[in-house]
Amino acid sequence: MRWYWIDRFIEFESGRYAKAVKNISLAEDYLHDHFPAYPVLPKTLVIEGLAQTGGLLVSEHNAFLEKVVLAKIPFARFYAEALPGDRLVYLARLESISRDGAIVSATSHKDGQLQAEMEIVFAHFNSSQIDSLYEPESFLRMMRMLGAYDVGHAADGGPLLPPARLLQAVAADHAQNPAQNCHRQPARPGDAEVPNCSGTGSN
Repeated sequence: MRWYWIDRFIEFESGRYAKAVKNISLAEDYLHDHFPAYPVLPKTLVIEGLAQTGGLLVSEHNAFLEKVVLAKIPFARFYAEALPGDRLVYLARLESISRDGAIVSATSHKDGQLQAEMEIVFAHFNSSQIDSLYEPESFLRMMRMLGAYDVGHAADGGPLLPPARLLQAVAADHAQNPAQNCHRQPARPGDAEVPNCSGTGSN
């Protein structure tokens, strides 16, 4: 199971910034423990939401070639609580990027007022031990579910599109593992075809 701490992108400018929203609902179980009778979105989850917004911005800029991990939060300041019924608007700006990682400045706004601000440092971490967390299909699904390709723009101003490498990797995975992927349907034209799962081969 993957945790999503943002609901949807509302802006995505490749290599520049990304803006996402998080709607807080009392239906989210963890709010009943934090705190009983006074539910508040934990500050750590605001950080997680901003880190997801910024992490996908960094990853997309590199065409998802690098394994991007949260390295540190040099500073974080909070100015207001986030309560059920609130809508947080997250903004992540790419300040710098290098071979080793990236720095993102991030803010959270509630009702037009600054709710939190922080700096987030990401590292490019290359290790086979975490390969399972960076499957191409997971990135493709996440970017589509969050609407990045619906609202986003590439660096040249054109529409934001999935990198060809991601699409090819997903297609190759489907071809190599038809039994594992037979329940999956292609989400967009050009995706890998769904394999025949009927169990009957040609005679």
